[in-house]
Amino acid sequence: MVEKESASFSQIKENEEGKTLYPFQEEAIQNISNKLNELKDNHNILFQLPTGGGKTVIFSEICRRYIKAVGKKVLILTHRIELCKQTSRMLNEFGVKNQVINSKVKEVEDDSDCMCLVAMVETLNNRIQDEKVTMKNLGIVIVDEAHYNSFRKLFKYFENINILGVTATPLSSSIKLPMNENYEELVIGESISSLVKNGYLAKAVTYSYNVRLDGLKIGINGDYTVKSSEQLYGNYIMQEKLLRAYESKAYGKKTLIFNNGIATSFGVYDTFKAEGYDIRHLDHHANEQERRDILEWFNKTPNAILSSVGILTTGFDEPSVEAIILNRATRSLALYHQMIGRGSRILSDKKKFTIIDLGNNLHRFGLWDSPVDWYHIFQSPHQYYDDLKSDDAIERQFIYEMPDELKTKFSKSDLISFDVKEEYKKATSIGKHSKVVIQKSIDQHTKMCIENAEDMWDALDLALLLEEDIRDRIKHYTYCTIKTTRNYLTWLEEDYCRRLNTQIRQSYMVSET
Repeated sequence: MVEKESASFSQIKENEEGKTLYPFQEEAIQNISNKLNELKDNHNILFQLPTGGGKTVIFSEICRRYIKAVGKKVLILTHRIELCKQTSRMLNEFGVKNQVINSKVKEVEDDSDCMCLVAMVETLNNRIQDEKVTMKNLGIVIVDEAHYNSFRKLFKYFENINILGVTATPLSSSIKLPMNENYEELVIGESISSLVKNGYLAKAVTYSYNVRLDGLKIGINGDYTVKSSEQLYGNYIMQEKLLRAYESKAYGKKTLIFNNGIATSFGVYDTFKAEGYDIRHLDHHANEQERRDILEWFNKTPNAILSSVGILTTGFDEPSVEAIILNRATRSLALYHQMIGRGSRILSDKKKFTIIDLGNNLHRFGLWDSPVDWYHIFQSPHQYYDDLKSDDAIERQFIYEMPDELKTKFSKSDLISFDVKEEYKKATSIGKHSKVVIQKSIDQHTKMCIENAEDMWDALDLALLLEEDIRDRIKHYTYCTIKTTRNYLTWLEEDYCRRLNTQIRQSYMVSET
């Protein structure tokens, strides 16, 4: 749009508006400033800082210093109206006069004395195409939540202007559109572990529940499809697992639940409501007033539970959140960090928060505060995705452990565990067919049911409670035999249950004679 004039930050002084910056934020500003000074025309940089680290604070102060030192305008791009409003408020706190370009603003005058513009992607794109805005004297463009790809359509208008992208995760939201195509340099901010250690973010206490994800499908964007997620997380078993996980690890805490489908979220709402819990549902269909009312209720209600779908991962800041439940699986590292980050804000009476993972995400990405090689991810995103653990590899590591509540049902049995892999090795080492492993497992389950039952009907009822244990044993058996098709697994499970019930009945018939 305009020819770039080199900007010098040598004259920029520290904040004079009374806004306090943390040491790591001051360091980040200096690192970004130094990098901007080094860059040639058309070179863009990307700044990474964890959610809760104050990215908006940092780029607001950069705006103030840049405008004061260089005398050129700054444009800030966001992808959501909530972020526009938040950014504008933060700029005001820093004494930066700004104008928001929203649907009500039809034209921007170049002779305006406002040196900072805040705009939504689509709105600005429409105004530029309609030739309602040209923004002369523009010096730098700042892109908030830069990992979203909606911003790319605007980059052609700023070919001679440096762009500063900011994000918590320098990994594109689309596997096909790597960020290093638009940004030449990456500046890394403070790590999550350092922010936690120094008291800037709350410490996470994580609980992970093993979930079988073999029914999930991966879409063109590289993440799991909503349809396949709905089929898994909408069923009764998963809804019950979610409820029990909440009651066990997050009961009474202000809780935010993330889902991958509206039907699933409504199911969560119904499940919790039926148990008498104070819960609301929120998705993108809610109008502005409904959203405002729900979030106000969530803010004021100590033990509130909010079930959401794709709407509170960015542009939402509620420090009082005490528990985050990932009631979904994702292959997006960015989304993983965004969801968890909603609970990481620290308060005087909140130094910790709870994470409940029901999507094997912990096994895929590691703990939220684990070290991440952002440089490698930025430079080689396809390699990162190639190295990402598959669901099958993750599930092979799972060993079923009977819940304590269920163990009490089989308290009269000395042995309730069964090592399928070890039994398979024993059988094959002496030349026996692998199917003897299944029979040995059925024998043990039969013994468990009979030992803890009053009669045959009671034993058959106990057998129904072994569904997850049976599924786990069958799964590890198929790993050994290298036959893991879904149809084969389903047939084996059904055949196992039929044989178990038959063996229980036969055992009682023999004892009666």
